[in-house]
Amino acid sequence: MLAVDCTGEGILFVEADADVSLEELGDSMRPPCGFVDEVLCDVGGSGGIIGCPLLLVQVTRLKCGGFILGIRLNHAISDSLGLRQFLKAVAELARGAHVPSWLPVWQREILCARDPPRATCRHPEFDDVVDDARSAAVTLDAKNLVHRSFFFGPREVASIKKGLPHHLVSRSSTYELLTACLWKCRTIALEIEPDDAVRLTSMINARGKQGLGVPRGYYGNTSVYATVLSKAGHLCNSPLGYAVELVKKAKEMVSEEYVRSSIDVLVLKGRPKYTTVWNYLVADATKVGFEEADFGWGKPAYGGVAGALPLISFYVKYRTRKGEEGIVVPIMLPGRAMRRFQEELAKMTDEGREGDDRYGVDSTTIRSNL
Repeated sequence: MLAVDCTGEGILFVEADADVSLEELGDSMRPPCGFVDEVLCDVGGSGGIIGCPLLLVQVTRLKCGGFILGIRLNHAISDSLGLRQFLKAVAELARGAHVPSWLPVWQREILCARDPPRATCRHPEFDDVVDDARSAAVTLDAKNLVHRSFFFGPREVASIKKGLPHHLVSRSSTYELLTACLWKCRTIALEIEPDDAVRLTSMINARGKQGLGVPRGYYGNTSVYATVLSKAGHLCNSPLGYAVELVKKAKEMVSEEYVRSSIDVLVLKGRPKYTTVWNYLVADATKVGFEEADFGWGKPAYGGVAGALPLISFYVKYRTRKGEEGIVVPIMLPGRAMRRFQEELAKMTDEGREGDDRYGVDSTTIRSNL
């Protein structure tokens, strides 16, 4: 059960000014954002769940008249779609509305554990696996990892599709295609022992799942983990279609019963952390709609996450300066693995040409007067 002590203190709201224009920032807004620490105030004690701020907001005014809205939320309160609902409400009120078009719904009891709790489905995302030094190097110290992002437009997606068998070409989504491609390239790049188990964990939104009864306006966290496993050698040596089928399996397993079982496992295991050993987590944020938030200044030049986490990549809707629509995916890997990852990805996308910034972008640092 989630309890919030409503003291009426509000949230931490920070104002700042930067001697830089939106045009000067350009593609540096694309993750990984090299100036995130300057546009989002980090408050001590914000890294946990219990007793932590529910929301941190910073508005940084730019010299061109634009601004950057940086937000950090507590996932015990909301997920990305819940945050989008909040921003939509604030934007509507800022533009003169008297009430939001979607009224917020609390009703956390909808997704409480059953009594008694019972795990009726397999949840390998919470397996107790002993970490080793090689796997730990990918998860423990973000400072020793290279942070890059990769753009996938129609050209890249079409190239990856060439590696699929005919029966999967027309029935595979872009998410399934990219996830399979990235998982395989990442596994090859990390040079994992062939007999070691590797995991792919998809973060799936459970809103709309039949039987759950999640009402319109519910802004709580409805994300669940869906994990599939493979031997590293089998994944690396099999055609791309093998990985695509596993990604499909992960999505298809998320039923009402699976969601209920996931909630119960959190209670039975005492809120366990997900397995980190050779695990790759992906979250599709392309349909969340952060890029639609209009506070009266028009739609944002960029709306999405600031970057990846050591084990987690987010898929973000993105438009290049040339106007090409696509998806940008940030990823973190050790330096040697990142170089090999880029080589493997180039084979699948026919990309990687010298100076082609659509293929990989490092974080960029912008100095400002905050």
